[in-house]
Amino acid sequence: MKIIIIGAGQVGATLAENLANEDNDITVIDTDLVRLRELQDRLDIQTVEGSGSHPDVLEQAGCNDADMLIAVSNQDETNMVACQVAHTLFKTPTKIGRVRSSAYAKYPELFSDQALPIDVRISPEKEVTKHLSRLIRYPGALQVMEFANGKVQLVVIKAEKGGPLIDQPISYLREHMPSIQTRIAAIYRDGASIKPDGNTRIHANDEVFFLTAQRDVLDVMSELRPLDTPYRRIIIAGGGNIGERLAHSLEKEYRVKIIERNPERCRYLSETLDKTIVLNGDASRKELLQEENIESTDVFCALTNNDEANIMSSMLAKVLGVRTVMTIINNPAYVDIVQEGMIDIAISPQQTTISSLLTYIRRGDVVNVHSMRKGAAEALEAVAHGDYRSSKVVGRSIAKVNLPEGATIAAIVREDDVILATGDVIIQAEDHVIIFVSNKKQIPAVEQLFQVGLSFF
Repeated sequence: MKIIIIGAGQVGATLAENLANEDNDITVIDTDLVRLRELQDRLDIQTVEGSGSHPDVLEQAGCNDADMLIAVSNQDETNMVACQVAHTLFKTPTKIGRVRSSAYAKYPELFSDQALPIDVRISPEKEVTKHLSRLIRYPGALQVMEFANGKVQLVVIKAEKGGPLIDQPISYLREHMPSIQTRIAAIYRDGASIKPDGNTRIHANDEVFFLTAQRDVLDVMSELRPLDTPYRRIIIAGGGNIGERLAHSLEKEYRVKIIERNPERCRYLSETLDKTIVLNGDASRKELLQEENIESTDVFCALTNNDEANIMSSMLAKVLGVRTVMTIINNPAYVDIVQEGMIDIAISPQQTTISSLLTYIRRGDVVNVHSMRKGAAEALEAVAHGDYRSSKVVGRSIAKVNLPEGATIAAIVREDDVILATGDVIIQAEDHVIIFVSNKKQIPAVEQLFQVGLSFF
Protein backbone atom coordinates (compact mmCIF):
# COMPACT_ATOMS: atom_id res chain seq x y z
CA MET A 1 0.00 0.00 0.00
CA LYS A 2 1.05 3.59 -0.54
CA ILE A 3 0.62 5.32 2.82
CA ILE A 4 1.30 8.93 3.85
CA ILE A 5 1.94 9.55 7.55
CA ILE A 6 1.67 13.09 8.90
CA GLY A 7 3.70 13.55 12.07
CA ALA A 8 7.13 12.11 12.85
CA GLY A 9 6.59 12.00 16.61
CA GLN A 10 6.63 8.80 18.67
CA VAL A 11 3.38 7.42 17.19
CA GLY A 12 4.18 8.40 13.60
CA ALA A 13 7.76 7.10 13.80
CA THR A 14 6.76 3.77 15.39
CA LEU A 15 3.98 3.33 12.84
CA ALA A 16 6.35 4.10 9.95
CA GLU A 17 8.79 1.49 11.27
CA ASN A 18 6.04 -1.14 11.60
CA LEU A 19 4.65 -0.53 8.10
CA ALA A 20 7.97 -0.07 6.29
CA ASN A 21 9.05 -3.51 7.50
CA GLU A 22 6.03 -4.96 5.70
CA ASP A 23 7.08 -3.64 2.26
CA ASN A 24 4.63 -0.74 2.16
CA ASP A 25 5.48 2.49 0.31
CA ILE A 26 5.71 4.99 3.20
CA THR A 27 6.10 8.78 3.09
CA VAL A 28 6.35 10.77 6.34
CA ILE A 29 5.57 14.51 6.52
CA ASP A 30 6.79 16.74 9.37
CA THR A 31 8.07 20.26 9.97
CA ASP A 32 11.06 18.94 11.94
CA LEU A 33 13.82 18.23 9.42
CA VAL A 34 16.17 16.70 12.01
CA ARG A 35 13.55 14.15 13.06
CA LEU A 36 12.85 13.30 9.40
CA ARG A 37 16.55 12.72 8.70
CA GLU A 38 16.81 10.40 11.70
CA LEU A 39 13.88 8.37 10.37
CA GLN A 40 15.27 8.23 6.84
CA ASP A 41 18.64 7.02 8.14
CA ARG A 42 16.94 4.08 9.91
CA LEU A 43 14.13 3.16 7.53
CA ASP A 44 13.51 2.65 3.82
CA ILE A 45 10.97 5.50 3.53
CA GLN A 46 10.46 8.85 1.83
CA THR A 47 10.17 12.08 3.83
CA VAL A 48 8.80 15.54 3.05
CA GLU A 49 9.44 18.63 5.16
CA GLY A 50 6.44 20.90 5.69
CA SER A 51 2.99 21.17 7.18
CA GLY A 52 0.82 18.13 6.51
CA SER A 53 -2.27 20.30 6.14
CA HIS A 54 -0.86 22.26 3.15
CA PRO A 55 -2.06 21.07 -0.29
CA ASP A 56 1.34 21.59 -1.96
CA VAL A 57 3.10 19.50 0.69
CA LEU A 58 0.54 16.69 0.33
CA GLU A 59 0.93 16.83 -3.45
CA GLN A 60 4.74 16.61 -3.11
CA ALA A 61 4.28 13.55 -0.87
CA GLY A 62 2.25 11.82 -3.60
CA CYS A 63 -1.21 12.16 -2.11
CA ASN A 64 -2.80 12.08 -5.58
CA ASP A 65 -2.33 8.29 -5.78
CA ALA A 66 -2.02 7.33 -2.08
CA ASP A 67 -4.17 4.51 -0.70
CA MET A 68 -4.26 5.93 2.80
CA LEU A 69 -3.49 9.08 4.79
CA ILE A 70 -2.71 8.72 8.52
CA ALA A 71 -2.58 12.08 10.29
CA VAL A 72 -1.01 11.64 13.73
CA SER A 73 0.68 14.99 14.36
CA ASN A 74 0.45 16.56 17.81
CA GLN A 75 -2.11 19.11 16.58
CA ASP A 76 -5.74 17.98 16.21
CA GLU A 77 -6.45 20.86 13.85
CA THR A 78 -3.57 19.95 11.53
CA ASN A 79 -4.79 16.36 11.38
CA MET A 80 -8.38 17.36 10.65
CA VAL A 81 -7.47 19.85 7.91
CA ALA A 82 -5.07 17.34 6.33
CA CYS A 83 -7.89 14.79 6.04
CA GLN A 84 -10.17 17.45 4.56
CA VAL A 85 -7.60 18.49 1.94
CA ALA A 86 -6.80 14.86 1.05
CA HIS A 87 -10.52 14.17 0.56
CA THR A 88 -11.38 17.31 -1.41
CA LEU A 89 -8.32 17.66 -3.65
CA PHE A 90 -6.89 14.16 -3.95
CA LYS A 91 -9.87 11.80 -3.29
CA THR A 92 -7.70 9.71 -0.92
CA PRO A 93 -9.74 6.52 -0.24
CA THR A 94 -8.99 6.11 3.49
CA LYS A 95 -8.22 8.90 5.95
CA ILE A 96 -7.28 8.19 9.57
CA GLY A 97 -6.87 11.11 11.98
CA ARG A 98 -5.70 11.40 15.55
CA VAL A 99 -8.14 13.63 17.44
CA ARG A 100 -7.17 13.93 21.10
CA SER A 101 -9.38 16.70 22.45
CA SER A 102 -12.59 15.54 24.11
CA ALA A 103 -14.13 18.86 23.01
CA TYR A 104 -14.35 17.50 19.44
CA ALA A 105 -15.45 14.02 20.51
CA LYS A 106 -18.66 15.48 21.96
CA TYR A 107 -19.84 16.33 18.43
CA PRO A 108 -19.58 13.17 16.29
CA GLU A 109 -21.65 14.83 13.55
CA LEU A 110 -18.53 16.88 12.76
CA PHE A 111 -16.87 13.82 11.26
CA SER A 112 -18.57 12.96 7.98
CA ASP A 113 -18.00 13.46 4.27
CA GLN A 114 -20.22 16.52 4.45
CA ALA A 115 -18.14 18.11 7.24
CA LEU A 116 -14.71 16.76 8.26
CA PRO A 117 -14.15 13.59 6.18
CA ILE A 118 -12.16 11.46 8.66
CA ASP A 119 -12.97 7.78 8.11
CA VAL A 120 -11.40 6.63 11.37
CA ARG A 121 -10.69 8.75 14.44
CA ILE A 122 -7.91 7.56 16.74
CA SER A 123 -7.61 8.78 20.32
CA PRO A 124 -4.45 7.60 22.13
CA GLU A 125 -5.94 8.71 25.44
CA LYS A 126 -9.02 6.56 24.91
CA GLU A 127 -6.97 3.49 23.92
CA VAL A 128 -4.57 3.82 26.87
CA THR A 129 -7.50 4.28 29.27
CA LYS A 130 -9.16 1.07 28.02
CA HIS A 131 -5.85 -0.77 28.37
CA LEU A 132 -5.33 0.45 31.96
CA SER A 133 -8.94 -0.31 32.94
CA ARG A 134 -8.63 -3.92 31.79
CA LEU A 135 -5.35 -4.39 33.69
CA ILE A 136 -6.91 -3.04 36.88
CA ARG A 137 -9.89 -5.39 36.53
CA TYR A 138 -7.57 -8.42 36.20
CA PRO A 139 -4.82 -8.10 38.85
CA GLY A 140 -1.67 -9.93 37.76
CA ALA A 141 -2.33 -9.63 34.00
CA LEU A 142 0.37 -8.03 31.84
CA GLN A 143 -1.96 -7.41 28.89
CA VAL A 144 -5.66 -8.02 28.25
CA MET A 145 -7.03 -7.90 24.67
CA GLU A 146 -10.65 -8.18 23.58
CA PHE A 147 -12.07 -9.89 20.50
CA ALA A 148 -15.57 -10.40 19.08
CA ASN A 149 -16.99 -7.43 20.99
CA GLY A 150 -15.64 -8.70 24.30
CA LYS A 151 -16.89 -12.29 24.02
CA VAL A 152 -13.31 -13.59 23.95
CA GLN A 153 -10.22 -12.27 25.71
CA LEU A 154 -6.54 -12.94 25.08
CA VAL A 155 -4.65 -12.51 28.35
CA VAL A 156 -0.90 -12.37 28.93
CA ILE A 157 0.45 -13.32 32.36
CA LYS A 158 3.72 -14.44 33.92
CA ALA A 159 3.40 -17.96 35.31
CA GLU A 160 4.39 -18.28 38.97
CA LYS A 161 5.05 -21.08 41.41
CA GLY A 162 1.88 -22.07 43.24
CA GLY A 163 -0.24 -22.30 40.08
CA PRO A 164 -1.61 -25.87 39.64
CA LEU A 165 -0.49 -26.01 35.98
CA ILE A 166 3.15 -25.16 36.72
CA ASP A 167 5.41 -28.05 35.59
CA GLN A 168 2.34 -29.96 34.35
CA PRO A 169 1.52 -30.71 30.67
CA ILE A 170 -1.01 -28.31 29.15
CA SER A 171 -3.43 -31.22 28.64
CA TYR A 172 -3.81 -31.30 32.45
CA LEU A 173 -5.76 -28.04 32.23
CA ARG A 174 -8.64 -29.74 30.40
CA GLU A 175 -8.75 -32.54 32.98
CA HIS A 176 -8.59 -30.13 35.89
CA MET A 177 -11.16 -27.64 34.49
CA PRO A 178 -13.43 -29.71 32.19
CA SER A 179 -16.23 -27.11 32.18
CA ILE A 180 -14.00 -24.23 31.00
CA GLN A 181 -12.87 -23.80 27.41
CA THR A 182 -9.46 -22.21 27.06
CA ARG A 183 -6.58 -22.34 24.60
CA ILE A 184 -2.95 -21.50 25.34
CA ALA A 185 -1.95 -19.65 22.19
CA ALA A 186 1.73 -19.04 22.89
CA ILE A 187 4.48 -19.30 25.47
CA TYR A 188 7.61 -17.16 25.65
CA ARG A 189 10.49 -18.60 27.69
CA ASP A 190 13.66 -16.52 28.12
CA GLY A 191 12.44 -14.34 25.24
CA ALA A 192 12.04 -17.22 22.77
CA SER A 193 8.66 -18.31 21.39
CA ILE A 194 7.43 -21.84 22.08
CA LYS A 195 4.52 -23.23 20.07
CA PRO A 196 2.51 -25.14 22.69
CA ASP A 197 0.81 -28.52 22.34
CA GLY A 198 -0.82 -30.83 24.87
CA ASN A 199 2.53 -32.20 26.07
CA THR A 200 4.19 -28.80 26.61
CA ARG A 201 4.95 -28.06 30.26
CA ILE A 202 4.64 -24.51 31.60
CA HIS A 203 7.49 -23.36 33.84
CA ALA A 204 7.55 -20.58 36.43
CA ASN A 205 8.44 -17.21 34.83
CA ASP A 206 7.08 -18.26 31.40
CA GLU A 207 5.10 -15.54 29.65
CA VAL A 208 1.82 -17.27 28.79
CA PHE A 209 -0.79 -16.11 26.26
CA PHE A 210 -4.19 -17.75 26.78
CA LEU A 211 -7.57 -17.26 25.16
CA THR A 212 -10.89 -17.81 26.90
CA ALA A 213 -14.38 -16.38 27.38
CA GLN A 214 -14.50 -13.19 29.45
CA ARG A 215 -16.29 -14.88 32.37
CA ASP A 216 -13.54 -17.52 32.71
CA VAL A 217 -10.42 -15.30 32.70
CA LEU A 218 -9.82 -15.36 36.46
CA ASP A 219 -10.37 -19.12 36.68
CA VAL A 220 -7.72 -19.77 34.03
CA MET A 221 -5.32 -17.26 35.61
CA SER A 222 -5.63 -19.16 38.90
CA GLU A 223 -4.18 -22.26 37.18
CA LEU A 224 -1.04 -20.39 36.17
CA ARG A 225 -0.32 -18.32 39.28
CA PRO A 226 -1.80 -17.69 42.71
CA LEU A 227 -4.63 -15.18 42.23
CA ASP A 228 -4.04 -11.66 43.48
CA THR A 229 -6.74 -10.15 45.65
CA PRO A 230 -8.91 -7.63 43.73
CA TYR A 231 -7.78 -4.02 43.61
CA ARG A 232 -9.79 -1.47 45.59
CA ARG A 233 -7.74 1.70 46.13
CA ILE A 234 -6.24 3.56 43.16
CA ILE A 235 -4.02 6.67 43.12
CA ILE A 236 -3.55 8.41 39.77
CA ALA A 237 -0.59 10.77 39.36
CA GLY A 238 -1.48 13.29 36.68
CA GLY A 239 -4.90 14.75 35.96
CA GLY A 240 -4.52 15.20 32.21
CA ASN A 241 -6.77 13.63 29.58
CA ILE A 242 -5.75 10.06 30.42
CA GLY A 243 -5.95 10.59 34.17
CA GLU A 244 -9.40 12.17 33.86
CA ARG A 245 -10.69 9.40 31.56
CA LEU A 246 -9.32 6.65 33.80
CA ALA A 247 -10.79 8.15 36.97
CA HIS A 248 -14.16 8.52 35.26
CA SER A 249 -14.14 4.87 34.14
CA LEU A 250 -13.13 3.53 37.58
CA GLU A 251 -14.73 5.79 40.20
CA LYS A 252 -18.02 3.87 40.44
CA GLU A 253 -16.26 0.59 41.35
CA TYR A 254 -13.04 1.72 43.08
CA ARG A 255 -11.83 4.31 45.57
CA VAL A 256 -9.92 6.72 43.32
CA LYS A 257 -7.67 9.70 44.08
CA ILE A 258 -5.98 11.99 41.55
CA ILE A 259 -2.85 14.02 42.35
CA GLU A 260 -2.49 17.00 40.01
CA ARG A 261 -0.02 19.93 40.26
CA ASN A 262 -2.06 22.55 38.39
CA PRO A 263 -4.64 24.24 40.68
CA GLU A 264 -6.93 25.22 37.79
CA ARG A 265 -6.93 21.69 36.43
CA CYS A 266 -7.72 20.43 39.95
CA ARG A 267 -10.74 22.73 40.06
CA TYR A 268 -11.94 21.42 36.69
CA LEU A 269 -11.46 17.78 37.74
CA SER A 270 -13.30 18.25 41.03
CA GLU A 271 -16.27 19.71 39.13
CA THR A 272 -16.22 17.05 36.39
CA LEU A 273 -15.69 13.85 38.38
CA ASP A 274 -18.33 12.51 40.77
CA LYS A 275 -16.62 10.34 43.40
CA THR A 276 -12.91 10.84 42.76
CA ILE A 277 -10.92 12.74 45.40
CA VAL A 278 -8.78 15.42 43.71
CA LEU A 279 -5.56 16.50 45.44
CA ASN A 280 -3.42 19.48 44.45
CA GLY A 281 0.24 18.57 44.83
CA ASP A 282 3.34 16.82 43.51
CA ALA A 283 3.09 13.01 43.27
CA SER A 284 6.87 12.71 43.70
CA ARG A 285 6.71 14.28 47.19
CA LYS A 286 7.19 11.59 49.82
CA GLU A 287 5.18 13.36 52.52
CA LEU A 288 2.11 13.70 50.29
CA LEU A 289 2.12 10.02 49.36
CA GLN A 290 2.50 9.02 53.01
CA GLU A 291 -0.37 11.32 54.01
CA GLU A 292 -2.55 9.54 51.45
CA ASN A 293 -1.66 6.12 52.89
CA ILE A 294 0.31 4.95 49.88
CA GLU A 295 1.28 1.77 51.76
CA SER A 296 -2.37 0.62 51.76
CA THR A 297 -2.97 1.62 48.11
CA ASP A 298 -3.39 -1.19 45.58
CA VAL A 299 -2.42 0.58 42.35
CA PHE A 300 -0.36 3.70 41.63
CA CYS A 301 -0.79 4.92 38.02
CA ALA A 302 1.76 7.50 36.84
CA LEU A 303 0.11 9.21 33.86
CA THR A 304 1.79 12.60 33.37
CA ASN A 305 3.37 13.70 30.07
CA ASN A 306 6.86 13.55 31.60
CA ASP A 307 8.59 10.14 31.47
CA GLU A 308 11.17 11.02 34.10
CA ALA A 309 8.51 12.33 36.51
CA ASN A 310 6.45 9.18 35.96
CA ILE A 311 9.42 6.88 36.61
CA MET A 312 10.60 8.71 39.75
CA SER A 313 7.14 8.97 41.33
CA SER A 314 6.48 5.30 40.53
CA MET A 315 9.73 4.17 42.11
CA LEU A 316 9.02 6.27 45.20
CA ALA A 317 5.50 4.85 45.49
CA LYS A 318 6.90 1.30 45.24
CA VAL A 319 9.52 1.95 47.92
CA LEU A 320 6.79 3.36 50.19
CA GLY A 321 4.77 0.14 49.89
CA VAL A 322 2.21 0.44 47.08
CA ARG A 323 1.19 -2.98 45.75
CA THR A 324 1.30 -2.44 41.96
CA VAL A 325 2.76 0.34 39.85
CA MET A 326 1.60 1.10 36.29
CA THR A 327 3.53 3.76 34.42
CA ILE A 328 3.12 5.48 31.07
CA ILE A 329 6.46 5.77 29.28
CA ASN A 330 6.69 7.44 25.88
CA ASN A 331 10.39 6.84 25.24
CA PRO A 332 10.75 3.23 24.00
CA ALA A 333 14.35 3.12 25.25
CA TYR A 334 13.12 3.37 28.84
CA VAL A 335 10.52 0.59 28.72
CA ASP A 336 12.85 -2.44 28.98
CA ILE A 337 14.99 -0.78 31.64
CA VAL A 338 12.20 0.14 34.04
CA GLN A 339 10.20 -3.08 33.65
CA GLU A 340 13.17 -5.05 34.97
CA GLY A 341 13.15 -2.95 38.16
CA MET A 342 10.50 -1.59 40.50
CA ILE A 343 7.85 -0.74 37.92
CA ASP A 344 5.40 -3.61 37.46
CA ILE A 345 3.82 -2.57 34.14
CA ALA A 346 5.25 -0.02 31.71
CA ILE A 347 2.71 1.14 29.13
CA SER A 348 3.67 2.52 25.73
CA PRO A 349 0.95 4.82 24.33
CA GLN A 350 2.49 4.38 20.87
CA GLN A 351 2.10 0.60 20.83
CA THR A 352 -1.43 0.84 22.23
CA THR A 353 -2.41 3.35 19.54
CA ILE A 354 -0.75 1.35 16.77
CA SER A 355 -2.93 -1.67 17.58
CA SER A 356 -5.96 0.45 16.69
CA LEU A 357 -4.37 1.76 13.51
CA LEU A 358 -3.33 -1.69 12.27
CA THR A 359 -6.97 -2.82 12.28
CA TYR A 360 -7.62 -0.45 9.37
CA ILE A 361 -4.39 -1.19 7.52
CA ARG A 362 -4.46 -4.98 7.40
CA ARG A 363 -5.68 -6.57 4.14
CA GLY A 364 -8.61 -8.95 4.07
CA ASP A 365 -11.55 -8.42 6.40
CA VAL A 366 -9.55 -7.89 9.60
CA VAL A 367 -11.78 -6.39 12.30
CA ASN A 368 -9.39 -6.37 15.25
CA VAL A 369 -5.62 -6.25 15.74
CA HIS A 370 -3.55 -6.22 18.92
CA SER A 371 0.17 -5.55 18.75
CA MET A 372 2.25 -7.41 21.35
CA ARG A 373 5.82 -7.78 22.53
CA LYS A 374 6.73 -4.29 21.31
CA GLY A 375 5.30 -4.96 17.85
CA ALA A 376 7.11 -8.27 17.24
CA ALA A 377 3.89 -10.32 17.50
CA GLU A 378 0.23 -9.74 16.69
CA ALA A 379 -3.17 -11.22 17.42
CA LEU A 380 -5.75 -10.69 14.68
CA GLU A 381 -9.48 -11.24 14.34
CA ALA A 382 -10.30 -11.91 10.69
CA VAL A 383 -13.67 -12.70 9.12
CA ALA A 384 -13.79 -15.66 6.72
CA HIS A 385 -15.71 -14.92 3.50
CA GLY A 386 -16.53 -16.86 0.35
CA ASP A 387 -16.85 -20.58 -0.21
CA TYR A 388 -14.56 -23.59 -0.66
CA ARG A 389 -13.54 -22.51 -4.20
CA SER A 390 -12.95 -18.81 -3.56
CA SER A 391 -11.49 -18.96 -0.05
CA LYS A 392 -8.35 -20.59 1.31
CA VAL A 393 -9.97 -21.21 4.71
CA VAL A 394 -13.77 -21.65 4.31
CA GLY A 395 -14.92 -25.26 4.29
CA ARG A 396 -11.57 -26.51 5.53
CA SER A 397 -10.65 -27.98 8.90
CA ILE A 398 -8.12 -25.98 10.91
CA ALA A 399 -5.59 -28.78 10.44
CA LYS A 400 -5.86 -28.34 6.64
CA VAL A 401 -5.41 -24.54 6.63
CA ASN A 402 -1.97 -23.67 5.25
CA LEU A 403 -0.84 -21.44 8.11
CA PRO A 404 2.66 -19.93 7.92
CA GLU A 405 5.29 -20.83 10.51
CA GLY A 406 4.63 -19.05 13.82
CA ALA A 407 0.87 -18.56 13.22
CA THR A 408 -1.76 -20.34 15.31
CA ILE A 409 -5.56 -20.28 15.03
CA ALA A 410 -6.64 -19.97 18.66
CA ALA A 411 -10.43 -19.73 18.42
CA ILE A 412 -13.44 -19.20 16.18
CA VAL A 413 -16.44 -17.05 17.08
CA ARG A 414 -19.58 -18.15 15.22
CA GLU A 415 -22.49 -15.81 15.96
CA ASP A 416 -22.76 -16.11 19.78
CA ASP A 417 -20.71 -19.31 20.10
CA VAL A 418 -17.02 -19.37 21.02
CA ILE A 419 -15.28 -22.46 19.59
CA LEU A 420 -11.77 -23.16 20.84
CA ALA A 421 -9.59 -24.31 17.97
CA THR A 422 -8.85 -27.99 17.43
CA GLY A 423 -7.61 -29.60 14.23
CA ASP A 424 -10.99 -31.03 13.23
CA VAL A 425 -13.01 -27.79 13.54
CA ILE A 426 -14.23 -26.69 10.08
CA ILE A 427 -14.20 -22.97 9.32
CA GLN A 428 -17.48 -21.64 7.91
CA ALA A 429 -18.28 -18.46 6.00
CA GLU A 430 -18.63 -15.39 8.27
CA ASP A 431 -16.75 -17.04 11.14
CA HIS A 432 -14.56 -14.66 13.13
CA VAL A 433 -11.17 -16.38 13.31
CA ILE A 434 -8.68 -15.33 15.99
CA ILE A 435 -5.05 -15.91 14.98
CA PHE A 436 -1.91 -15.46 17.05
CA VAL A 437 1.21 -14.63 14.98
CA SER A 438 4.50 -14.83 16.89
CA ASN A 439 6.59 -13.68 13.91
CA LYS A 440 5.29 -10.47 12.41
CA LYS A 441 7.00 -11.15 9.08
CA GLN A 442 4.32 -13.80 8.47
CA ILE A 443 1.44 -11.26 8.67
CA PRO A 444 1.15 -10.82 4.85
CA ALA A 445 0.79 -14.61 4.43
CA VAL A 446 -1.98 -14.65 7.07
CA GLU A 447 -3.73 -11.73 5.36
CA GLN A 448 -3.69 -13.58 2.03
CA LEU A 449 -5.49 -16.54 3.58
CA PHE A 450 -8.50 -14.32 4.30
CA GLN A 451 -8.66 -12.56 0.93
CA VAL A 452 -11.46 -13.82 -1.30
CA GLY A 453 -10.60 -15.01 -4.80
CA LEU A 454 -12.27 -13.48 -7.88
CA SER A 455 -14.42 -16.59 -8.39
CA PHE A 456 -16.49 -15.51 -5.40
CA PHE A 457 -17.69 -12.44 -7.29
